[in-house]
Amino acid sequence: MNQRDRIRHCIARRAAGELKDGDVVNLGIGIPTLVSDYIPPGVAIHLHTENGMLEVGPTPPPDQVDPQLVNASRQPITELPGASYFDSGLSFAMMRGGHLDTTIIGALQVSQTGDIASWAVPGKTVLGVGGAMDLVVGAKRVIVATTHQNKDGQPKILPECTFPLTARGEVDVLVTEHAVFHFTEGRMILVEIGDHLDLEELKSITPADYEIHPQLTVVDRWEGVH
Repeated sequence: MNQRDRIRHCIARRAAGELKDGDVVNLGIGIPTLVSDYIPPGVAIHLHTENGMLEVGPTPPPDQVDPQLVNASRQPITELPGASYFDSGLSFAMMRGGHLDTTIIGALQVSQTGDIASWAVPGKTVLGVGGAMDLVVGAKRVIVATTHQNKDGQPKILPECTFPLTARGEVDVLVTEHAVFHFTEGRMILVEIGDHLDLEELKSITPADYEIHPQLTVVDRWEGVH
């Protein structure tokens, strides 16, 4: 596994640890699609994909791929017992109607007040917002799973988003390869940091203002990545 993929899997594994038994969960495109391979033992969740399926299973081995089973990112998936299928109208009704407990979604930028920008970069071609706005407003809990910086090394966690917003103040949890932040009443709180960097190093790559939880957890961010 190269370093880029290792980082993506590290983020997905930690985001999976935020899920609760019995949750109905939608996984967005990109890093969130990896979460299905890291569901903690003893936690049963019901995965939803916006192209019309409930009870999505883990990624299949290459020799067991069914070309008819794909998620919204067009990646191969498996089905669990009791899986159901429906059209996009019903799928979006589930998203907009408050029937999802959690969505795990990627982001281009996140602000210190929990705003999220995830669908457009000014000056670049826009493919469309897809279901991002419906998910972050409709889900009861929003977990952002994203790299701490973009591919050019620029910070993604900012005082204010400079890209077009997906939603204001909807982020509950932010997971990166370096840290975990919680958002409470417009406040951004650092609750976990990787043991590969210190607080000063984290702040140097995080322009947003945030508080440090009095019981800050320091963890090995790479444990369990496969």
